[in-house]
Amino acid sequence: MKTKLIILRGNSGSGKTTIAKSLQDRFGDGTLLVSQDVVRRDMLNVRDRKGNLSLELIRQITEYGKGKCEFVILEGILVKERYGEMLMDLIRFYEGNADVYYFDLPFEKTVERHQSRELTDAFGEESLRAWWRPKDYLGTAGETMLTEEMTEEDILDLICSSGHRNAEHKIKFSQEMKGK
Repeated sequence: MKTKLIILRGNSGSGKTTIAKSLQDRFGDGTLLVSQDVVRRDMLNVRDRKGNLSLELIRQITEYGKGKCEFVILEGILVKERYGEMLMDLIRFYEGNADVYYFDLPFEKTVERHQSRELTDAFGEESLRAWWRPKDYLGTAGETMLTEEMTEEDILDLICSSGHRNAEHKIKFSQEMKGK
């Protein structure tokens, strides 16, 4: 089985997790979703610092999906300074069969989106500002910028149509199966 790696990066509150979960629902059973926050905060309980334990585990889980899952979605802030080398290694590991997306939104938009989330009480605008990394592009060929003008549906349609030969078939099949 040929596996497509989809990497979703961007600042906190940009919509990465929402899009990743929607893609997993669309692609259906056997789609591996690797969330930086789940691995780092929930599984390992480590801070996002250089050399933290989550880098290796994120890489291992993401590699696990190759040849076992049609789609592997990796999502998170994934700051280039700390995660860039690992991400480039994963793209090579997937033999270039990877699409990279960056949520390129203004700070004010991420604050607005954050205020509509469950985590609003966990951290606020001050934390968002401290974590903010504008234009933290990975710089790989074909990296696609997702902007504030794009709706959730626009983004989902773009990702599903970007070279995902089997995606449309799998989405239709999944929808048919859910209807039964």
